[in-house]
Amino acid sequence: MGGFFAAASKEDCVFDLFFGVDYHSHLGTRRAGLAVYDSENGFDKAIHNIENAPFRTKFTKESVEMHGNMGIGCISDFEAQPILVRSHHGTFAITTVGKINNADEIVDEIIKTNTHFFEMQNGDINQTELVASIINQKENFIDGIRYAQEIVDGSISIMILTPRGIYCARDKFGRTPIVLGKKENGFCASFESFAYLNLGYEDYKELGPGEVVVMTSDEVKTLIAPGKDLKICTFLWTYYGYPSSSYEGLSVETMRYNCGRDLAKRDAGQVKPDIVAGVPDSGIAHAIGYSNESGVPFTRPFVKYTPTWPRSFMPTHQTKRNLIAKMKLIPIHDLIENKSLLLIDDSIVRGTQLGETTEFLYNSGAREVHIRPACPPIIYSCKYLNFSRSTSDMDLITRRVIQKLEGGDPDEETLKEYANPDSEKYQQMVDEICKELKFTSLRYQRLDDMIESIGIGENKLCTYCWNGKE
Repeated sequence: MGGFFAAASKEDCVFDLFFGVDYHSHLGTRRAGLAVYDSENGFDKAIHNIENAPFRTKFTKESVEMHGNMGIGCISDFEAQPILVRSHHGTFAITTVGKINNADEIVDEIIKTNTHFFEMQNGDINQTELVASIINQKENFIDGIRYAQEIVDGSISIMILTPRGIYCARDKFGRTPIVLGKKENGFCASFESFAYLNLGYEDYKELGPGEVVVMTSDEVKTLIAPGKDLKICTFLWTYYGYPSSSYEGLSVETMRYNCGRDLAKRDAGQVKPDIVAGVPDSGIAHAIGYSNESGVPFTRPFVKYTPTWPRSFMPTHQTKRNLIAKMKLIPIHDLIENKSLLLIDDSIVRGTQLGETTEFLYNSGAREVHIRPACPPIIYSCKYLNFSRSTSDMDLITRRVIQKLEGGDPDEETLKEYANPDSEKYQQMVDEICKELKFTSLRYQRLDDMIESIGIGENKLCTYCWNGKE
């Protein structure tokens, strides 16, 4: 995934930039960077690897030594950014959030103009460098940003730092957010809406899909008006977003309470657990909502040890993820022994971690472990964001089970049957997953209930990973 933050101030902006970026640390684990501009000294930039230390530790020196009135910064799960570019537009820094599916085709086209790209260690092209090159194909930033929004298959949101101001461009379909804050000395732009509240900013506006603005310490000008078609990622509420964030006017925490409530309504009379618990951290609010509706007590039968693993995302290498998943969970035995537990997680992707968590609870003395994922079965890997927990369809436990049940790769019509919660194939898939992962029972959240728990309408939400709809 990834997140970014920008600030434009009449005073030095580095304090706000440092903490604004730090508040996005739950969105990435690999790289982080800052870029600032000062009218006297020009641009300054720093990028660090944050795999083994949190953002604040790695950027303490920059927080003191960097100076500027405008700046952008990011947390990234993949490429190093922001990058500093010199072109016919002048010198600028750029950072992005999104996923480009047609990168090879775009690179091949741009290379015809005698442009070169630096390959990263894995042979890929830095996505942010590619977006900068797309923008540089046009005569000005506005046309360049519009061109990038048009030709990228996937999603892309962009921040560009120039001597004249900071350009902020939300993805064409608004799959990821950009919100603006305002205070007496300037403005900020952020992926997460809560990131600027403790810095003294007030909510100013949320960019619409495809909207492009330029931000200075004095004003925010709209350069491209927002489009009408919104397809924001539903996982922002269910999993990615921090509890204190809001998207499209609905807070993450409220949505998760609503989601747990709807799970409990569907479960009424089906099971009688002794306690309800959430897989920390993103499953906790869902579990509270379930408990409030059902009357089953909410407890914490295990906790996540976070002092040395403070961020919620895991390393993307699966063997390391599995090891750390085991090490992080600490049982509280007197809340587990001989108990029937109903456990809510934000989702089941590969199934490995939740299966091991269930085994861990049984080994700690649990009598039953009922699993209630807070979203429907994930049947399609994400095309629009770098959802680091699933890189291909066959990473998904649903697709492996479907292939097993069908005796081979299913066609699209068959997949749609498995996505339908009222179908016989859907129930066969759920029963098989329950059996493989050794749950006492398994019941997923329904897509219609999840959409209702958000409340902004299905037509404004991206639900591709559950039903394959573009």
